[in-house]
Amino acid sequence: MVATLAPLAPRVPEAISLTALLTFGGTVLLLTVGAAICGLYLLTCRIWPFRNCRRCKGLGRLHAPNRKAWRDCPKCEGTGRRLRIGRRLWNHAERAKRNAI
Repeated sequence: MVATLAPLAPRVPEAISLTALLTFGGTVLLLTVGAAICGLYLLTCRIWPFRNCRRCKGLGRLHAPNRKAWRDCPKCEGTGRRLRIGRRLWNHAERAKRNAI
């Protein structure tokens, strides 16, 4: 009997094809990963409901080109913070639940 030796080089995993992802297991995997990402985003919105204003970069004011004069940012009303979209949805759902009772 002739013994064959296993190759010494590690096997390179094959790329996952699109048809393999469209199977039932692939669909369940994609849905699970998507639900986990959405859950983490909602948790983030629950813990940190505000983000920096994109217009004034969190400063709360807009400077003139000469950097001497400034005015309050109209987007964030001078606070430098904006409510995240996920937190807005969370607040809307809470308000709808509270008003339904």
